[in-house]
Amino acid sequence: GTSYTESEPVVKRPGDSHRLTCTYSGFNYNIDGVSYSLSTYWTGWIRQPAGKGLEWIGVKSTGSSYYKDSLKNKFSIDLDTSSNTVTLNGQNMQPEDTAVYYCARESQSHKPSADLNKNPSEPDHL
Repeated sequence: GTSYTESEPVVKRPGDSHRLTCTYSGFNYNIDGVSYSLSTYWTGWIRQPAGKGLEWIGVKSTGSSYYKDSLKNKFSIDLDTSSNTVTLNGQNMQPEDTAVYYCARESQSHKPSADLNKNPSEPDHL
């Protein structure tokens, strides 16, 4: 099966930098002769301050990354396909950055496009 391991909770001082690492396992596989690995998918980070909703930080795939505009100068995401790790690098951390941080990956769904078009009333899941 697939699984991931996240970093332990930490306490930081205002202005400190911090990095969170998420390690994935079980995502290297082969379907119809095509290899899939961590780099095949968009992987990123979401955070949730206590008592508030989820906030999207950003996603990364090999060669490309996208960040929430208001957070793009605070966070960067590194992807290491050799060790199956995704790292969130934060700088100048402040009390308002206190949250539970989640790593997330694009869903593992490989339906042929013909199947996706058979019933357009059912959206593909993300």
